[in-house]
This record gives sequence, structure tokens and C-alpha cells, in this order.
Amino acid sequence: MNKRTLAMEHIKTHATIYVFMLILFLTGVAFGAIVVNSMGTIQKQDLFFNLERFFGYITTDNTIDKNEILKESFLYHAKYLLLLFILGLSVIGLPVVWVLIFLKGLVVGFSVGFIVSQLGIQGFLLATFSIAPQNIIVIPIYILAGSLSMIFTLGLLNKLFIRKASFSQPVLQPFVKYVSIFVIMLLLSIVPALIEAYIANEAMVSFIKSLYSDGKSI
Repeated sequence: MNKRTLAMEHIKTHATIYVFMLILFLTGVAFGAIVVNSMGTIQKQDLFFNLERFFGYITTDNTIDKNEILKESFLYHAKYLLLLFILGLSVIGLPVVWVLIFLKGLVVGFSVGFIVSQLGIQGFLLATFSIAPQNIIVIPIYILAGSLSMIFTLGLLNKLFIRKASFSQPVLQPFVKYVSIFVIMLLLSIVPALIEAYIANEAMVSFIKSLYSDGKSI
């Protein structure tokens, strides 16, 4: 079988796990939006005050180092993927994988929900420019990483507790595949980091400056 056929067979075999991870992420997004709605007025005002200070910093011709954004973004993705990778190697780490995927959804849901709740249509456009571009790529990477981590962990459990699948069976081949895919995902995470640094950041700055230059109050 060619690689495409093998990939399709893999997805078909583990479809339940991939759907579970997707639902877990979307639940986090929904919970993030609920958290925004449950915040008190004072909490929202305090948080929005800090956001306005950031907007003011941008509009006073202060530049944000794109290379620094690229570095920080890539390191963040690398650490997240590395953690998911390590948790997949430890049987007890599976619940933490679920928590990490849920938290990623929560952060996205809260960030978008808060900006939209405070700025309305302007907030929706701001989220579209500053949050959506890189997350379109990085979210599938995280869901794939979490799913593979869970699949590998369940494989280890299968070898530990089911006598028909003893440790005398080869473990090296699945491990090599596991490592290889995570290395590929790590390399792919450079793409959303580049988008965040050189596209999303530039679009966000231009949009915020256009609002201020038009005399609008954010």
C-alpha cells in the first residue's frame, strides 16, 4: 500500500480518537466563550484597560520586533508539541494530553470571545486578522499531535495489559513512526510562527492604526 492508502487506513482505524480530540478542543472553545460571559464588569474593564494600553503602544509608532515574535511563537509551539510527545510515552500522561487540548480551545475561545464582546464588529475583524491566520494551521497540528499521543499511549497500554499483545512484539517500529511524525509537525509549526510574525502581526498593527487614524475610539 502507498503512503496515502496507509494514512487513510490509519484515520479510519482511529477515527474515534480524532473526533474525540476535535470535540474536546471545541468544548474548550465553547467554555472559553462562557467564561467571558460570566466575567464581572470590573474584571472585563481591568482586562480591557490592559488591552487598550497595548493598542496605544502600537499607535505611538512603537515597533514590535517580528523576529522576536517568530522566535517566541516557534518556541511556544515546540514546547507544546514536545510536552504532548513526552506525555504520549508515559501511560499516566494521557489525562494531561486531554487537558492541554481543552486548554488550547479555551484560550482561543476566550481570546476571540473577549475581543468581540468588547469591540463588536471591530473586535471580530481584529480577531480575524490577528488570531485566525496562524490558528488555522496550528490547531490541526495540535489536534493531530494530541491524537497521536493518545494512540501511542493506548498502544502501550495494550501491550502492558493484554496478554495476546506482549512486549515481545516489536515496539521500535511504532516508536520510530511516532518520533518521525512529531518531528514533521515540529517543522510544520514554523509555518504558523511565520504567519503570526509577518502576516497576522502586520495586519493587526495596520488595522489598529487605521481605527485610531480615523478618529475612532476602540
